Amino acid sequence: MNKEIHSKIVTPSEVLALLRPGMSIFLGTGAAEPRTLSKALLAASGNNINDLELIQLASIGEAIAFQPQAGRSKFRLKTFYSGWLAEAAITSGTVDLIPSRISRIPALIASGAIRVDVAFIQISPFDDADFASLGVAVDAARYAMEKASLVVGEINPAVPRTMGNTFVHADEFNYLVRASETPIYLPRPAVDPVMERVADQVATVIPDGACLSFYPGTLFESLGRKLTKKRDLGIHTFFFTDALMDLVNCGAVTNRYKGYFRNKSLTSYALGTPELMKWLHDNPRVEFQGIDIVSDHFRISLNDGMLAILPARKIDLTGIVALHTGQGNVGGGPGQAEEFFAGSLHSRGGRAVFALPSRNLCGESNILVSAVRYPNLFSNREVLDLVATEYGIASLSGRTLRERAQALIDIAHPSDRAELIRQAKAHHILFPDQIYLSESGAMYPFDIVSDYPLKDGRKIHFRAIKPSDEEEMRRLFYQFSDRTIYYRYFSEIKVMPHEKMQEYVNIDYRRIMSIVGVVEEGGMPRIVAEGRYVRQEECPYGDTAFVVEESYQGNGIATALLQMIMTVARKKGLRGFTADVLADNKAIIKVFEKGGLPMQAVMEHGIYHLTIPFPDLTDPDDYRHTGQEFN
Repeated sequence: MNKEIHSKIVTPSEVLALLRPGMSIFLGTGAAEPRTLSKALLAASGNNINDLELIQLASIGEAIAFQPQAGRSKFRLKTFYSGWLAEAAITSGTVDLIPSRISRIPALIASGAIRVDVAFIQISPFDDADFASLGVAVDAARYAMEKASLVVGEINPAVPRTMGNTFVHADEFNYLVRASETPIYLPRPAVDPVMERVADQVATVIPDGACLSFYPGTLFESLGRKLTKKRDLGIHTFFFTDALMDLVNCGAVTNRYKGYFRNKSLTSYALGTPELMKWLHDNPRVEFQGIDIVSDHFRISLNDGMLAILPARKIDLTGIVALHTGQGNVGGGPGQAEEFFAGSLHSRGGRAVFALPSRNLCGESNILVSAVRYPNLFSNREVLDLVATEYGIASLSGRTLRERAQALIDIAHPSDRAELIRQAKAHHILFPDQIYLSESGAMYPFDIVSDYPLKDGRKIHFRAIKPSDEEEMRRLFYQFSDRTIYYRYFSEIKVMPHEKMQEYVNIDYRRIMSIVGVVEEGGMPRIVAEGRYVRQEECPYGDTAFVVEESYQGNGIATALLQMIMTVARKKGLRGFTADVLADNKAIIKVFEKGGLPMQAVMEHGIYHLTIPFPDLTDPDDYRHTGQEFN
């Protein structure tokens, strides 16, 4: 350290003596809070320490750890985010919340709309060229330093020297203080079984090459472990965490295909363990930039396949989302969520997922008829995309309010679904005659799931049918030709109204099993196939039928469905299948022939009555086709 730098080093009390009542003091945010200066400021009692305004983007340290009434005459904190420690203080009136898009904050400071007289900034030690690094939070610190008449740097040897727009010269500081406190660290969250299942669901919509935003918290700790086998992921995120460090280290994150800061993980903040801070030191793979760069939705959208993963607190049946507030939460407020949501919306192939457990820690449903009484509302329901709980993914884009309600009820906790149905009817969101089999929610077979490759390189996803599939099944019906309808129903059915279709999709999964095939078309899930059996009343056989949309026929979909429902039927104790097939329906006859099971066929009035007993599977030869050949 040269003499000029050394001459700027003073004690915290000497810095505080320079303050005057009414000053606005910018404090570093998050893990970059200058804790030595913050603690000294909050403990000070001089006459000049009065009516001071503290400005901090988000508080997770000591900045508001004073008693509201005792500290009110001395300090008032302005913040842009109500999470972590600030929520109670905002409610008490001690802290002022400034609603704003995150990317706009630097411009508000630069323009003077938010006045900054003093800047307290945490920095790394200086190098031989007299440069230090802003370390783990770039945010709006540069703008605050440019506007402030008094700039004080708190030198902390534990602060990593990070890469990007982080370097500041000694000449930019009026005074320097040596840190006596460690930086703020966050331990890695404990594993939570419910969040593990939520993460499982979110991982299903993350393809190789996707660009992700992450947050601190249990959900993202679990999600990181689910993505280790992915390839060429990119990172454009507000927060960089230990989970992302793991994904970079295991090779899942390469940033190879990013459209903005390619080959770099882009972030404004790092929050995590000492291990993460050491890993970030002089690490060229992580680029730190200000929040006007990282949170700008246009820049976010330059990444193809941008997938914004946003933690939520509540969601209602119309699609209004309540974001987290309160102690321990660094998940982001509406201003931040809006930016990443808009960025993903305008990204080519982008998606946005709001993720939450179906119930809170008190056992109350997180899916509600209305969420308007909650703070931190994200109300852009018109463009809402995906919602995930541990019970599945609800795709809401392009759906009516009724369809959204059905989809969200399907991923609510099974014990809450009947009441949600009742409330939705009372609020005229669902039809008054809406069917719901209360026992079916708890019996939904999540283990019935498989992906099957199509000839064009895409995949069809097989799963059990849900009540919310009503509209998609109606759409599928109206896609069929008259011939296909006649093959399936043996009659010339022209209409499939709500009354009939809701009966069709609400099944008990014991006597009836239906497996649908879903593909992505234009970012929307579309049902293109179904295989179903209905257990007969007086014998352990199931009457089975298949249907595949004409444009998807010839891909082996019906054969794959047959194999799946045979496996399910055997586990359910069925002894075989029966089927009625029109004699000229050669395609479905070939499907049954390919099933590899013995068949008995009886022709009557142009219809084959098939009986397909399941053999004892202890002998592999039982898979031989031994039934009658059809000509």
